[in-house]
Amino acid sequence: MRERYFIVTYGCQMNVHESEKIAGLLRAAGYESADSQENADLIVFNTCCVRENAENHAFGNIGALKKLKKQKKNLIIAVGGCMTQEKGKAETLKEKFPFIDVIFGTLNLEELPALIQKKREEKKRVIKICEKEGEIVEDVKPFRTSFPNAWVNIAYGCNNFCSYCIVPYVRGRERSRKEENILAEIRLLVEQGYKEITLLGQNVNSYGNDLKDGSSFARLLDKAASIEGKFRLRFMTSHPKDFNADVVEVMKKHPKICRLVHLPVQSGSNEILRRMNRRYTAEEYLNKIQMLKSAIPQAEVTTDIIVGFPGETEEDYLQTEELVKKADFASAFTFVYSKRSGTKAAEMPDQVPEDVSKNRIMRLVELVNTLTRKKSETYVGKTVEILCEDYDEKKKAYLGRDEFGRMAYFPYPKNVVGRFVRVNVLTANGISLFGEVAEVED
Repeated sequence: MRERYFIVTYGCQMNVHESEKIAGLLRAAGYESADSQENADLIVFNTCCVRENAENHAFGNIGALKKLKKQKKNLIIAVGGCMTQEKGKAETLKEKFPFIDVIFGTLNLEELPALIQKKREEKKRVIKICEKEGEIVEDVKPFRTSFPNAWVNIAYGCNNFCSYCIVPYVRGRERSRKEENILAEIRLLVEQGYKEITLLGQNVNSYGNDLKDGSSFARLLDKAASIEGKFRLRFMTSHPKDFNADVVEVMKKHPKICRLVHLPVQSGSNEILRRMNRRYTAEEYLNKIQMLKSAIPQAEVTTDIIVGFPGETEEDYLQTEELVKKADFASAFTFVYSKRSGTKAAEMPDQVPEDVSKNRIMRLVELVNTLTRKKSETYVGKTVEILCEDYDEKKKAYLGRDEFGRMAYFPYPKNVVGRFVRVNVLTANGISLFGEVAEVED
């Protein structure tokens, strides 16, 4: 029987897709997936360090494996991802958890099978963290687990150095994949029946800046949307300073491109945006939304918002509330500022007290939820196209999202996962819609 792996993933969609790549590498090396940690011969932690909670969660779960490691002497435990790439964290892991067998970084993920083999042969712990980004490895075939959705990296790393963000330090500088490789991957996914493809990058709008061959995100998006077949095309994340009219024109041209843009604003205060090193103002941000909706009236925007950033006053916070109301977001992901060692913001003297941050996040969540519920209520009585993604056993209903990311549940007697379904929306509850099937695409 082949040895089995189990992957534990933390963090963003980028990490989820990287776990698919890890799975692909392991399967190519002869492993098969396990249904639990207890039944695995290899456990891989793909960590995140963007927020402290994710890091603490990972430490807790790694520590919990000490007992299992004692029971299974041949069990291999490998830890990789952003946390291991952070300065000093590999050494911390080494000292705190002597039972970890392999530690690897984000910049040498593709070496994992070889590092595991080295551990088995030499019977010693293996640690390899690359300090400098190398060439993009194109022959890693991910084992995709999210049908009918698929994620495609178009670039790695980040050049922006927002003062609160650890990403440039753990993922390196921006590196763009070649256009032809991205398009070939998308064509293959369409041939394989994937119905929603999301282009991924820390800042998709700066795609191609490092290639010096005329590549741009607008051109890539245009070519991707020109590929034949019925599928949706999404992209994330867009930095507001780089989101431009060229991209909007391509969105307007192609019905395949979802009319939803994730555009993280982070704050509505110009002073806080300056301290964050975001390089735009609240007014410029709102102008970008106006540019989008003037060209595509149906377009929607989602966002990320941080409260409690160092130096944030009550007036700064209220400016964020005001921007949320003006922007009319489809939804917003809200966070309390998380101090990350090594970033400029961590050194700022005027850290906001925890109780103040908690009060502000509660108020902001209430505002966002109220506005999101109102958006959901506008769906009632309408018929929307839903890409069916899964079946919910508890609700006894299929589920999927429309192009604006709104989740809908609907009963149906046949399996329609992976198919486009037109749903009559009967009720709305918070961010979710409930309805009945009007038509199923052949």
